[in-house]
Amino acid sequence: MSRSLATLLGFTAILMWALLALFTAASGNVPPFQLAALCFALGAAIGFAWVAAKGRWGDLRQTFGVWIFGTAGLFGYHALYFTALRNAPPVEAGLIAYLWPLLIVVFSALLPGEKLRWYHLVGAVLGLCGTALIVTGGKDVGFDMRYALGYGAALGCALTWSSYSVAARRLASVPTGIVAGYCATTAILAAIAHLLFETTVWPASGSEWLAVLGLGLMPVGAAFYVWDIGVKRGDIQFLGVASYAAPLLSTLILILAGFGVLTTQIALAAFLITAGALIAARGSRLAAQSGGLKSAGASSKPSN
Repeated sequence: MSRSLATLLGFTAILMWALLALFTAASGNVPPFQLAALCFALGAAIGFAWVAAKGRWGDLRQTFGVWIFGTAGLFGYHALYFTALRNAPPVEAGLIAYLWPLLIVVFSALLPGEKLRWYHLVGAVLGLCGTALIVTGGKDVGFDMRYALGYGAALGCALTWSSYSVAARRLASVPTGIVAGYCATTAILAAIAHLLFETTVWPASGSEWLAVLGLGLMPVGAAFYVWDIGVKRGDIQFLGVASYAAPLLSTLILILAGFGVLTTQIALAAFLITAGALIAARGSRLAAQSGGLKSAGASSKPSN
């Protein structure tokens, strides 16, 4: 698979994550861990169906460390996120949690063959600024240390997902079919957490069940499989910057669905996030072209 195709597939995960807020809002009053258990069970079913169709059950035969890595990434992120929202104001918690795209860009410099270039960093910072406008609505944010536990969980959330995404590159030889196993173990752990900490509330209507189905099929399902392909074989730095499009697109979808209104802050956020993604994409393209020219020049030199 080419690097550009893998990047494109990874970007479709971002598009699916943009539907997360809409489907979650439409799913009714289902508690977070119960909703996660339902959705990840559906996500696992998608993966197991593909594994069965392709006869690739061997993809699931991985070391214990690989299983721990994937489960910690998926379940750890969601558990920390729910903890952050329960122990800190959602605006501040969300703002800290959305450091993960920037951290992906920064951490990717530690990968073999990758370099942190100025256009990736500028793009990520612009995306973070745009996301801050969306999350805060342009209002001042005050961090109160009474919510230190929630802030810490939000930071852990950002570190968990960025570390998972970057470290997945080191496991490029591990087939994407294993993500079905990650989803299954995450569903089991989420179900246990639900039974320990929540009261069961089932979707109250057919439309709410459809929203749960939509979550399990796309943003909490197929998205994790194509993201795995993208971060393992695509342009991980561009994907990190482009991830800031998710909260923007999510907000725009909510507005179109009648759950919000377009404001000046959202328009400015759209400009910042789009500009950041374009800068990162343009820089990556020019760097790739430059690398290709250098390789061609080297190969054209006469040998002695």
